Order: sequence, then C-alpha cells, then structure tokens
Amino acid sequence: MRVDLRSDTVTLPTPAMRRAMADAELGDDVYGEDPTVNRLQARVAELLGHEAALFTPSGTMANEIAVKVWTQPGDAILVDAESHILHYELAGPAVIAGVQVETYPIENGVFQLQEIERRIRIADDHTPGTRLLCIENTHNRCGGTILPPEMMPDLRALADRRGLRIHLDGARLFNASVARGVSPQAWTRAADSVMIAFSKGLCCPVGSALAGSEAFIREAHRVRKLLGGGMRQAGVLAAACLVALDAMIDRLAEDHARARRLAEAIAELPGFEVNLPTVQTNMVYVQTARPAQEIERALAAEGVLCIALDPYRLRLVTHHDIDDAALEYAIRAFQRVSGILS
Repeated sequence: MRVDLRSDTVTLPTPAMRRAMADAELGDDVYGEDPTVNRLQARVAELLGHEAALFTPSGTMANEIAVKVWTQPGDAILVDAESHILHYELAGPAVIAGVQVETYPIENGVFQLQEIERRIRIADDHTPGTRLLCIENTHNRCGGTILPPEMMPDLRALADRRGLRIHLDGARLFNASVARGVSPQAWTRAADSVMIAFSKGLCCPVGSALAGSEAFIREAHRVRKLLGGGMRQAGVLAAACLVALDAMIDRLAEDHARARRLAEAIAELPGFEVNLPTVQTNMVYVQTARPAQEIERALAAEGVLCIALDPYRLRLVTHHDIDDAALEYAIRAFQRVSGILS
C-alpha cells in the first residue's frame, strides 16, 4: 500500500468533479464571459461576505496579487515569521510588488496584537510605511492551528487605527470553519481581502479564489493578467470548485478526526513527540529524536510518504484520499520504524 501524507494537495478530483468538468459551460474568462467561472466567483463572494471574487490558478498567485494591489513599491508589509508568504512564495512580495517584508512573532498560529502594533512603521525620510498586514488561517507551519475568530474584531480595530489593510491567507480556511463550527465570515468579515484554495483539502485539481471589494477585484483582475493568470476557458476548472463547495467542506471533519487518531498513536511511540493541543485540523507535526530526513526515508521504504519540514520535524497531512485503512497502515509503519530506529 502507498499512503501519501505529504500534503492535502495530492488529492485527486472526485468522479463528480470530473463529470462537472466535462460538462462545464464555457466562455473566455479573460473577457469575463465564462459562465461557470462567473458562477463560482459570485458564490465565493457571497460565502465570504465580500462584494466580488476572482478565480486564480493558485493561492500563491492570489496572495501576491493582493500584496501588489494593496501596496506601492517601497512600502512595507507585515507577515508572521512562519507565514506561507514569507517561506514558500519565492520572495514574491519583493520581486512582484517591490515591498519590504517584515515579520511579527507567532506561536501555535496565534499572535499578540501588541507585537504587531510595535512593528508598524510610519513612513518618513528614512523608513518605509507599513501598508498591509497579512495573516494566515489555518496556519501551515504552526501545524494547521486555528486563529481564534474572536481576535478578528480587535485586529480590525488596530488596522483601522493605524491605517492598514488586512489580507487573510485562508488557503485552509474551511478547515478552520468546520473545526470551530462557525461560518468563514467569522474571520473574513474583518479582512479587506481573502484567499481560499480549492486544490488542497477540497480535492480540486487546480484553483484558488481572491475576494474583496468590487474596486479591489477590478484591480486584481488586471494584476492577474500581468502575472499570466488569464486562463481563457477556465470554467473547466471552476466547475470542479463548484462541486467542492457543495460536497467537500463538511467532510473535512473526517480528515480532522483521522489526524487526531494518527497524532495520538504516534505520540505513544519512542523517538517521536507530538504536541497534541496543536492538532486542531488535518495536520500532524512530529518532533523526531533522529534526523527527520532519516525517518522520512524509512517511512518511504514502508510505503508511507511524508515531509521532513525541519531537521527534526515531520509534517503529516490527512485528506480525502486517506481512508481508515490507509491511516491504520501508516500507524503500523510508524510503529515498525520506531522499533527499528529507537
């Protein structure tokens, strides 16, 4: 058996998605004439409580569009020290938007407002002004942890007081929503722009969306074209995303339950540690006594794929294509590797 726990991006589209893609009504989306894309964008805007939305090829592109729209070259933006924008987007803010990226501390996906406020710059003859604050929910490098929605009103008040825009990297926002049992708008209503991803836990083959005001999305459309994101008959992809919004959100709870089962089983094994309170959604981060790459190779030999994220830390991600049988196989593989290496 092969059990792929590297990421929820490895999911394959469901049969219903494939049928919808084959039957999708199409047009030229660059001209705004693809009816399936238009339906998806309207649906996303309504779901997230914003005026408009834009379909993009990836979450990285959506994040980088937002940074460019909200800033001018020479501005500064604030991201947390573990954020996707900082670690995994190839210095996009500097290359694409020409902005300085500065960080604030975060722990288990949660920040302190005072730590953000003390890092906000006021533009003068020596320093750039901070124009944009980026947050992430759920938080990837913090283990899929959830930003408490009750923090959002105070964050919004801080941003308004200091003249900042807020961009929410919500690639796995629906995981947070399902885990907390609240609407995505518990987070999105306080943000000026929001990105969500369809190609992770929602199983779509391609696609993300960016939501915001009508004026923001008009400019975002131009930047998407600049970056090569005009996809013409993109409804063949958007059709799968519409299926995902109907059928794939509530089932994320199954991924969360399996992640908890996996975490608890691994935590009992010698040579591994798991901070169980951080296992809040579909990710399990494992501290290893031996080098993580060594453990990664040993698990791969057993048919279980994962990622050595840091020298002594593994990342495991549950998703639609991991059923109970695959999960139990992975647990047995960890047990065997623990016995060999301990």
